[in-house]
Amino acid sequence: MQSIIAASLYGILSIIGGIIGYKSAGSKVSLISGTISGLLLLTAAFVQLQGLSWGSNLAVIITSILMIVFAIRLVKTRKLMPAGLMVILGLVTLIVMLSPLVVSS
Repeated sequence: MQSIIAASLYGILSIIGGIIGYKSAGSKVSLISGTISGLLLLTAAFVQLQGLSWGSNLAVIITSILMIVFAIRLVKTRKLMPAGLMVILGLVTLIVMLSPLVVSS
C-alpha cells in the first residue's frame, strides 16, 4: 500500500510541477513531460490497486527516469528548485517503493 501512496504523491507532484513550470517560465516541455510522467505514475498506482504487479515495476522505472533527468538538470543548473527537490523526493519515493522488496527477502 505504501508503494501506491508514494507513486500517487510523486505523480501528483510531477503534474503540479509541470503546471508551475509552464505558468512561471512558459515551458510547454515542463507541462507536457510533467503531465505525462505524472499520469504514468498515477496509472501505475491504479494498476497496483488492481493487484497487478507490473504497476510497481512501472512506478519504479518512471521514478528512476525522473530522478536521472532531474539529477542531470541539477548538475547543469546548480539550482535546488525544482531539480534538487525532485531528486530528493524521487529518492524518498524509490526507497518507499523498494523497501518492501528488501525487507521481504
